[in-house]
Amino acid sequence: MDIVQFPAPSRRLLLPDVPALVAGARRAVWLTADGEVETIDLDEARRRLQRDTLLVCHARSLARRLNIDRFVALDVLELYAFVHPARFVVPTPRGLAEALGLPRPDGAEDDALTLIRATSQLLTDLTDPEREEKSDPVAIAWFMGVGGQGYSWNWAPFVLSALGVPNGPPGGRALGAFQVWKRMAEWEDGPPEPPPGQIPVHANDARRRLSDLLQSGMRGGKAAEPRPQQSDYASAVSTAFTPRNHPGTPNLVLAEAGTGVGKTLGYLAPASLWAEVNRGPVWISTYTRNLQHQIDGELDRLHADPAVKARKVVLRKGRENYLCLLNLEEAIASLPSQPVFATALGLMVRWVAATRDGDMQGGDFPGWLPDLVGRARTVTLADRRGECIYSACQHYRKCFIENTIRRARKADIVIANHALVMIQAALGGEDTAAPTRYVFDEGHHVFDAADSAFAGHLTALETSELRRWLLGAEGGRSSRARGLKRRVEDLVAGDDEGAALVDEVVMAARALPGEGWANRMKDQMGTGAAEAFLLMVHRQVHTRAHGRDSFYSLETETAEPVDGLVAAADELEKALGRLQHPLEELAKRLTARLDNEAAELDSDTRRRIEAICRSLQRRGGVTLKGWRDMLKAVGQPTPSGFVDWYGIERQDGRDLDIGMYRHYIDPTIPFVATVGAQAHGMVVTSATLTDGTGDVEQDWLAASVRTGAVHMAWPALRASVPSPFDYPARTRVMVVTDVRKDDLVQVAAAYRELFLAAGGGGLGLFTAISRLRAVHQRIAEPLEMAGLPLYGQHVDGLDVSTLIDIFRGEEQACLLGTDAVRDGVDVPGRSLRLIVFDRVPWPRPDILHRARRDAFGAKRYDDMITRLRLKQAFGRLVRRADDMGVFVLLDPMMPSRLAGAFPEGVELRRVGLAEAVRVTRDFLAPPPSDGQPPAEPRLLEAKPED
Repeated sequence: MDIVQFPAPSRRLLLPDVPALVAGARRAVWLTADGEVETIDLDEARRRLQRDTLLVCHARSLARRLNIDRFVALDVLELYAFVHPARFVVPTPRGLAEALGLPRPDGAEDDALTLIRATSQLLTDLTDPEREEKSDPVAIAWFMGVGGQGYSWNWAPFVLSALGVPNGPPGGRALGAFQVWKRMAEWEDGPPEPPPGQIPVHANDARRRLSDLLQSGMRGGKAAEPRPQQSDYASAVSTAFTPRNHPGTPNLVLAEAGTGVGKTLGYLAPASLWAEVNRGPVWISTYTRNLQHQIDGELDRLHADPAVKARKVVLRKGRENYLCLLNLEEAIASLPSQPVFATALGLMVRWVAATRDGDMQGGDFPGWLPDLVGRARTVTLADRRGECIYSACQHYRKCFIENTIRRARKADIVIANHALVMIQAALGGEDTAAPTRYVFDEGHHVFDAADSAFAGHLTALETSELRRWLLGAEGGRSSRARGLKRRVEDLVAGDDEGAALVDEVVMAARALPGEGWANRMKDQMGTGAAEAFLLMVHRQVHTRAHGRDSFYSLETETAEPVDGLVAAADELEKALGRLQHPLEELAKRLTARLDNEAAELDSDTRRRIEAICRSLQRRGGVTLKGWRDMLKAVGQPTPSGFVDWYGIERQDGRDLDIGMYRHYIDPTIPFVATVGAQAHGMVVTSATLTDGTGDVEQDWLAASVRTGAVHMAWPALRASVPSPFDYPARTRVMVVTDVRKDDLVQVAAAYRELFLAAGGGGLGLFTAISRLRAVHQRIAEPLEMAGLPLYGQHVDGLDVSTLIDIFRGEEQACLLGTDAVRDGVDVPGRSLRLIVFDRVPWPRPDILHRARRDAFGAKRYDDMITRLRLKQAFGRLVRRADDMGVFVLLDPMMPSRLAGAFPEGVELRRVGLAEAVRVTRDFLAPPPSDGQPPAEPRLLEAKPED
């Protein structure tokens, strides 16, 4: 991206003369530009918001808290996104202060003052004449400011004044500045990469590389000290980086490394060395995006130069994670007629020009921005499934996705996720050659990832999405979705048989659900074979499922189908056959062109044909075949090794999807048959890989079952490296015996008192969203009175990663969440010092779980899953040697056999709530600074020291 230079003859700092407002659960602070402070109730805050223009932080969150729809405000986060695009910030006053080097606020009054200080600092940053820009801030800000009646960006006058051009740019260049792709560099193709070598990495080699990485980290200013456990771990996993001895079976290492061992650098040591000496990539796979970026950060130790690292290390995700430049261009083209989107698109353009790789899910894209300015012109600009036209797109050679794919082919380390790795191995990916070395971090999730990757869902959403991919936008909808005919018409031009196959596809696709299917399901009036089948499924679910009047999802068995269901399944199976045949034949004809016209086809056309053929084969040869197999089983016994059911997916009582589902009982079987068969070496690692029964062989057997190692032809090397942390001294684990878990008043009171006793830093985990919301409603106000802000998943409207960023950045904050918050969260230090679980996290007793329970040991299987969840939750508490934490379970019915979830030597105490509160307060009290014992905290002053 080119650097944009612009003159600045008369830069002047113009600050908004408006009050700042910060609101909590019960009270708000109003700070005038002159420094007058007033504490007001929320009703008064609502009145003032609707009357005045205010300075705020995250206007949408404030609107939810005050229960109002819209108000005029200057949102400091919008200004930050404009001034510092693609630069991280926690979206709170404290987060702004830390990002801008301002004094850390302490309390609501300081928060309000920070908004004024942050505004001044951000505008001052714009006045810097040496500041480098990758997009034109003058033209973009000016267009955002004159975007249309009622939609102008309120910050525009202040930004333009700071830039020295209060009247905007010279005429005619404003909207053109939004076309940032014109200044983006094109990627270049290189020759195919040769296959990697087979030079082994021995244990001593891995230890030496680890030592080098640690020393490099010290020179780079990051704390890194040699740990014997880490060196032992690196030595053990190096076995996966030696040549395999048996075809179709990798050298597999199952490696459990306790928290604090440093397993990331432990496996990166042999992985990076193998990649260098053999000139082939090692794929590091994770379950969560958060860990992907943590691993990427660790690799700064190996490649301090960002330019070198960009060549050697690549993050790979599915296409839907990246911004699509064609979507961006079409959104910008609509701006003159839709000025309401000027602010959103202006901020998006600033980010696109500055981003590292266009990643909109966990990369440098602000996760809070869609909530701030709307999803319509932010996350919806990502590459949508099935719409990519590959080399037919004018932005193909600047495309973020295509560039990432090509960089990955030449990289040493590719950081991907379990889902992408499994789908690419099963169906063939966009990379020219399959990797031969893998590391599966968060290995305890391999089973769940494989379950998702290899399942079959014959549902309304899946089938209607296929229709959209085949037919494009219908019914006058505004969309650039091009049907198959438009995508391939030039490729089959002059080929009458090919064109006839396309027409067959178009005709057969009309059997799939079209626009408005949900309303027709509700009215019991389906059209086409697919909707007729789904209507019969709907009838069976509502006839047989328990709790059909509840707000939650419903399901029922496929046995003994209701009258008409078998006939509807038969009709749909035939209809899908009429669709599958021409799709497969078309793929064959296009593939033949690659051979027959090898001398004439240019490279871009070849790639386009290859991409289209992959899609046709996946949807025709895999998806449709799988659906047809499912339909053939309707009224028949389910094939061995699978479990089928019918279900209706609901959210808050509203039907979202309906259909037939098929899952492997053991999804590691296809995982081993795909990834395992092509890999030469594979590490599956986690801090919670084994079970906690106390029987070593039984615990490792559980790890082998959950990772698929039991299906490998050659046994895995097992390695276990204990945590160096002193858990008995640094943690406390308690089960509260006198709180009724079905009484939410008692449960909420327990959360309130425990959070207050800890002085914040509390993570509340829930097994149901309804329970989380009920507790949040009851405790938000008393916690705020004690100076402890409370955040909630499914309450605050923020994405999970943003909530965790806020929680991590504020030591006094508390957070309520579900599974998504429990897994893969890294919050070191005092920001997380207490975990409270509302009840034992038993697996949900649904049809799929029942089948697996029967297959994997009944009660033992339930216990294994539950211990794993408790292990994962407990593992969030101590992330550094000096961390301290308390783990509390509000469930007197917790059986003692689950105590194996906690480290050896940690005592599980059964106590009353009052005792749990006392232990929490005493154990987590910050050390006194003057040698005197800490004073007994009062409710309104319960603030931990920094």
